[in-house]
Amino acid sequence: MHLTTEHLLQLRGEARLERETMLEHRVRDGEDPATAYAEVPEIDELVVLALRDELLEDRGQLAEFGLARLAGGSQSPDAGVHRRNADRVEFELMREIAAAAPSLTVAVWRLSHRLDVG
Repeated sequence: MHLTTEHLLQLRGEARLERETMLEHRVRDGEDPATAYAEVPEIDELVVLALRDELLEDRGQLAEFGLARLAGGSQSPDAGVHRRNADRVEFELMREIAAAAPSLTVAVWRLSHRLDVG
């Protein structure tokens, strides 16, 4: 993965706007601002998620990953298998992002915490 400073700045700008929009929407819907600020992902977390999706798209795996996530959230008997497979793929992508952009490492590990890769 080759990540330029310009691309990272662009992603951060887009993530800032996305975060502000999410916060405004939730607060206008009557949610407590403190709760909204605590639950909406940080800018760097949104950047990491965008990079994850870019990597999946570049590798032709975005649809497959999305389907695995969908199947992992279902009630089917093999939902756990799909969820763990998607978690493993996502964890490897997260490691790749952290290696390519050390400034995103904290966000990568914050997001990776929810993954079951044990």
